[in-house]
Amino acid sequence: MAKERLSVVVTRRLPEAVEARLSELFDTTLRENDTPMTREELSKAMKSADVLVPTITDQIDAAMIAQAGDRLKLIANYGAGVDNIDVATARQRGVLVSNTPGVLTDDTADMTMGLILAVTRRMPEGLAVMQSGTWDGWAPTALLGGRIGGRRLGILGMGRIGQAVARRAAAFGMQVHYHNRRRLRTETEESLQATYWDSLDQMVARMDVLSINCPSTPSTFHLMNARRLKLMKPDAVLVNTSRGEVVDENALTRMLRAGDIAGAGLDVYENGTNINPRLRELPNVVLLPHMGSATLESRLEMGEKVIINIKTFDDGHRPPDQVVPSML
Repeated sequence: MAKERLSVVVTRRLPEAVEARLSELFDTTLRENDTPMTREELSKAMKSADVLVPTITDQIDAAMIAQAGDRLKLIANYGAGVDNIDVATARQRGVLVSNTPGVLTDDTADMTMGLILAVTRRMPEGLAVMQSGTWDGWAPTALLGGRIGGRRLGILGMGRIGQAVARRAAAFGMQVHYHNRRRLRTETEESLQATYWDSLDQMVARMDVLSINCPSTPSTFHLMNARRLKLMKPDAVLVNTSRGEVVDENALTRMLRAGDIAGAGLDVYENGTNINPRLRELPNVVLLPHMGSATLESRLEMGEKVIINIKTFDDGHRPPDQVVPSML
């Protein structure tokens, strides 16, 4: 007798190849449009499926998990971060959670370097001049930015992405410094040419560029708060390709407007799409719509990991990318 296929619900449109493979392997319900599910739609999906495939935009809290019923057994998140899911409650209810780590490391690190260059070399301002049609030729003092070679880069969070940023920054001639929950091994530090700072405050006060690459957890919420932002040098630049909640966005905006920080490059925001409107007005700020991992290669590899996690679970084994609270 043939085994009954797992019921899988996907909350957003995924690359066509990923959707096709999910449909081949499982009894898959795909999203007809690319709008996020409402809370009611998510709750309904969780009650009707063995496996839910959400994205980082889907907030799955304790109440939703508690009301999901007994059918849901796996939340296979399409994304590396899982701060959108109450992992502890899921575990208590016997629901496994998996993610897609590693595949977006290089793409996000590339975007981090892109933002560092864009802010320090004033690329958006140059683009605006060209698009306005007002450029009247080269001038010795026009749009002068700063050289990144020789500058001190402070990396907050030295995981996979932080280390990838460090390797790229070293190639550009930057001096790499970092603060992390745990110090790296000596051989890793040497290979990255990175200097460890036990005190985040002391590191922040001495860096020319600060790159946020730590995950969003209760302990990192507003880690870069108003007090710590004020420690930054007036000519320093902040770049965030991690999670918006790590930075107090309102405090950052005030300091940028006052000239207390030279510039910022942001790919993530504290309140999702509800961005402080004053940030949009600043010429020394580069804003991107969460593009850090937005490459076709990354999205396909994320889909492959989701499929492997579900298939491994379906075969009666632990998903290779299972997430437990102690990992967070």
